[in-house]
Amino acid sequence: MGKADLHVHTAHSDGMCDVPELLDHVESKTDLDLIAITDHDSLSGAWEARERCAKGRYRFEVIPGMEVTTIEGHILALFVEEPPPSLRPVEETLAAIHRLGGLAIVPHPFTWLTRGMGLRHLRRVLANETDGVHVDAIEVTNQTPAGRIGVRKARRLNRDEFGLAEAGGSDAHFLPVVGTAYTEFAGSTADDLRTAIADRTTRGVSGRHPSLREIGYTSVVRQTFRGIMATPRAMGWGPTARSFVQR
Repeated sequence: MGKADLHVHTAHSDGMCDVPELLDHVESKTDLDLIAITDHDSLSGAWEARERCAKGRYRFEVIPGMEVTTIEGHILALFVEEPPPSLRPVEETLAAIHRLGGLAIVPHPFTWLTRGMGLRHLRRVLANETDGVHVDAIEVTNQTPAGRIGVRKARRLNRDEFGLAEAGGSDAHFLPVVGTAYTEFAGSTADDLRTAIADRTTRGVSGRHPSLREIGYTSVVRQTFRGIMATPRAMGWGPTARSFVQR
């Protein structure tokens, strides 16, 4: 079975490692077959990672991705070559992701500590029959304090109601967290992962989360500030503030 961490951040947004550090860590410290670079509202980290991997130094594949800020909450866009629109209604962003040939995953659902999609909004999307307005998977594992709030509920509701493919991602902002949650799938390649998501045979898996001591207290404080600034820095303070009001 293949392992894919589908939710990883770099210093291109609010992560605490640059791309070369991340790639070297994945190569030497994990057994991941795939990683998705999903910086906030930017593909630049994913593009850099893919360019470096194309030189043949690494055994794993990089999936280009982006954590898109929508009015209703964050959406992970995977397999996209252009940035989908941010700070727009979620239906518009989902349609754009699929028009670009990508997959859409709901990250850290049902949490109030970050911009996770709420149950009301998710049910609205699932009931929408417009072409392209759908989600392909939902995170049922996430290693951030914010993400862990809602994943148990997400797993239960997905089993009983939604029937979406399971996704697992570390939502890593620190190197020691990378790969501590992942998506398990049949095969080992990016194409295999896409097939498994389409067939809804993936499984979200969660492992041990590093301690604060292992991550570093100073790093946590610095990352908190970077996280607050990530979307305003990418999209501007005015549009970001208006998107909060529109929720």
